[in-house]
Amino acid sequence: MRPLTIPEIRDSMVNATEAEIEHMPMPGLHEMVWEEREYLGWRDPSSAHRGYLVYWRGDRAVGLVLRAATSPLRAGAAICSLCSTGQPGGQVTLFSAPRAGEAGRRGDSVGTYICADLSCSLLIRIAPRSYEQLGRPGEVLARKSRQLETRLDAFVSRVLEDAR
Repeated sequence: MRPLTIPEIRDSMVNATEAEIEHMPMPGLHEMVWEEREYLGWRDPSSAHRGYLVYWRGDRAVGLVLRAATSPLRAGAAICSLCSTGQPGGQVTLFSAPRAGEAGRRGDSVGTYICADLSCSLLIRIAPRSYEQLGRPGEVLARKSRQLETRLDAFVSRVLEDAR
């Protein structure tokens, strides 16, 4: 992932109001290892149900405001829709994102199950177990990274659908 600045992050938000953008807490960027991320995701420390996600879509940074479900996932295990990592149910959360444009102002949203801490980029870099290894480690990581980016782009496309 290419590095992002605070102004780029604020300007990237496609489904947030000006007030939400103004009050959005920023993640610490000074220690970020950008080469090891497909997207930047963080939770709002002052609002347990709010999260943010930003990634590069071509040459444009695109950011989303997310809302975590208020009820925890009750399944014993769950799979993140972005990174496809199986985890205990409490570590995967249903996040909804208001649609961009008029649809979002009407209250329309889309949702998907994502790692609760928005750390998919870190999880795909954990060495796979030997039986999961389908190629050299670098090839496995490259494949997982491409798949994560494809799934993220599909989710964002749903948020942007019919935006005006």
